[in-house]
Amino acid sequence: MMARKKLYYRGVPTAPYDLVKEFLAALLVVTVLVLLFTVFLSSPDEPPLSIKQVAQQDPAGFLQTSVGELNGSSGIAGYGPPYNNSSGSVQELGPFSPQRWAGVHIPVNTAQDYVLGPLSQVSFANPALSRALTQYNTASAGQQGKWTDAYTTALGKATVNGSSVSVPSCACGPVTRMMSTMLQLGQRGAMDGLLLTTPGYYQTDYTRPLLFLADSGAVAAHASQFHLLGTQWGVMNETGNYPGQAWLWLYTTFYQIWPFNTSPMGTAAGDLGPVVAIMFFTLLLTFLPWIPGLNRLPRYLGVYRLIWKDYYRAQKRRPATPTDGVQS
Repeated sequence: MMARKKLYYRGVPTAPYDLVKEFLAALLVVTVLVLLFTVFLSSPDEPPLSIKQVAQQDPAGFLQTSVGELNGSSGIAGYGPPYNNSSGSVQELGPFSPQRWAGVHIPVNTAQDYVLGPLSQVSFANPALSRALTQYNTASAGQQGKWTDAYTTALGKATVNGSSVSVPSCACGPVTRMMSTMLQLGQRGAMDGLLLTTPGYYQTDYTRPLLFLADSGAVAAHASQFHLLGTQWGVMNETGNYPGQAWLWLYTTFYQIWPFNTSPMGTAAGDLGPVVAIMFFTLLLTFLPWIPGLNRLPRYLGVYRLIWKDYYRAQKRRPATPTDGVQS
């Protein structure tokens, strides 16, 4: 066996190689680089933005968002798939609209999920709230709209003192009691838990809390502090740190370049344009070995000669032998 091995490698230049030494050197270099990048290029580790924080810092804004969810005038109420059948935020490239094709698979009823549902869960210990909910739920849709419109108008004249809001009296029916309890739930941190929807023990589905925060404008305001808006370029850990956003750097690149940052691509397509671009380049890379012309790029570019430059340098210095150029 050893004789066959020597015969096989005869004429091939070899050199001693210490694998352990190479591994330790690479480990040391990578460790130093990681530590340096951690110090100088690390992303901020900010605590998650919570509904409690919004309700305490901007109680009037919290109430405005809550009543918007109740009367169906919020951004999420008119969003469209995958949350509902509206069309306010449907993205499409001509006939290509995966958002419509997928349909509603994360159903969100803003009135029920964000107001009536959470309030009903705590109403058993609050008789006044229970009566208010019964009055609201048994009223006609027209009457409910009048109450919420009156409350919205009164809220525009409200006085804010710290974390408390004084809303002028109005013909708001049970909505005044309902919104007052909503603010209490929000400021105590109860809404953050009431909006979690995962049926299991571990809660990892932050869809509804995040949608509420997005409707309130808190996400955009908070993101602008860290240059994370769509017109900016940055990534960081999101709520719950699951799964993390470091892998999004390539995806976010497309938001900064033409035609993805201009109309009509930037408006009608939104996120769809970068998604299609990433899919295209992923498929191109996957099938690169079988695409005529492109599969010859490595040979044309000659990058392999840079990687194996020592080998080709040794080949030039090696004296010619009688067997060179002979094929068997």
